[in-house]
Amino acid sequence: MSKLSVNEDGFYSRILDLLKSARKTVVQSVNKTIVDTYFEIGRLIVEEEQNGKSKAEYGQKLIRELSQKLTTEFGKGFSTTNLKQMRTFYLTYSKGQTVSDELRLSWSHYLMLMRIDNVEERMFYEIETAENSWSLRELQRQFDTSLYERLALSRNKNEVKKLSEKGLTIEKAQDSLKDPYVLEFLGLPEETKYSETELEQKLIDKLEHFLLELGKGYAFVGRQVRFTFDDKHFRVDLVFYNRLLQCFVLIDLKIGEITHQDLGQMQMYVNYHDRFVKLDTENKTIGIILCKKKNDTLVEITLPENNDQIFASKYLTVLPSKKELKELINNKLDE
Repeated sequence: MSKLSVNEDGFYSRILDLLKSARKTVVQSVNKTIVDTYFEIGRLIVEEEQNGKSKAEYGQKLIRELSQKLTTEFGKGFSTTNLKQMRTFYLTYSKGQTVSDELRLSWSHYLMLMRIDNVEERMFYEIETAENSWSLRELQRQFDTSLYERLALSRNKNEVKKLSEKGLTIEKAQDSLKDPYVLEFLGLPEETKYSETELEQKLIDKLEHFLLELGKGYAFVGRQVRFTFDDKHFRVDLVFYNRLLQCFVLIDLKIGEITHQDLGQMQMYVNYHDRFVKLDTENKTIGIILCKKKNDTLVEITLPENNDQIFASKYLTVLPSKKELKELINNKLDE
C-alpha cells in the first residue's frame, strides 16, 4: 500500500486555508469585542461624570480611582491615560447608539484616528481603512503622506465633502489621480541625482508600496512594454490595469520638467493601446506622466480642453509638509 502524502490533491493546502481563515476570524472577533468594550467603558465614565455635574476635579478623581481598581483586578491596560482615551473614544464616536455598528477597526486604528482634529479628514481615513483593510502601518503612511489633502486638491468643495461621506469612489479617470504622488518609500533624497531607469527600477523593487500609493484597483502588467509600427519600436515605462475603471493605465517617468514632447509621446502611447491593445468592452486608456517638475500652463495649453485621458502629476521623494498642502487646499477651495 502506498503512503498517502499530506500534499496530495491539495489536502494540506485546504486545511491550511481553513486554519488561516479561522485565525483571522478569531482576531477580528477579539478586536471587535475590545473596541465595543472600550466604547462602553467610555460611555459609563461620561455618564458618571455627568451625574457628578461634570466638574473637572470630579472627573479626574473618578478616572484615577477607577484606574487603580481596574489595574488591581485586571493588570495592565487601564492606566489613567488609557481610560481617558476610552472616554474620548466614546465622545468622538457616539451617535446616539449604545455601541455603534460602524466601529469596524481595531483599537490601535482608532487611537491613531482620534489624533486627527479635522472631522471630515478623520472620517475619510476611517472609511478608507475599513474598505481597503489597511494595517495600522498603512494607515499611518497614508496620513503622513497627506492622502486626503492630495485628493482634495483636485476636487471642488462638494467633491471634498463626498470624500468624508463615502471615501474615495472611482468612477472616472480623474478620481484615481493624485498630484503629487509621494514616493518616499524609494529612499531617494530630494537632492540625489538618478536616471529614469534607476527610478523605474526602484519602483519595481518597491512595487507593493507603489501600488498602495497608486490607489484602488491597480494591478501591475509590465515594465518597458514594447510595441512596434512602421518598423519603429517604442517602450512604455510602466503599464498597469485598473479593474475599477476597466482600462489600461500607462505611466511614463520624467526626472526633469515636463515638455510638450512628453505629452505628445504619451498621446501616441495611449492612441496605440486604444486601437490595438484594449478590448471593445474596456474603457479608454489613461496615460500619466510622472515628472519632477510640472508646468501647469504648458499642460493646459498642450492638451485638449475636454481631455480625460492624458494627465501629468509631480512626484516627491520626501514627505510633504502637511501644513503647506493644507494651505494649498484652502487657497484652491477659496477660488
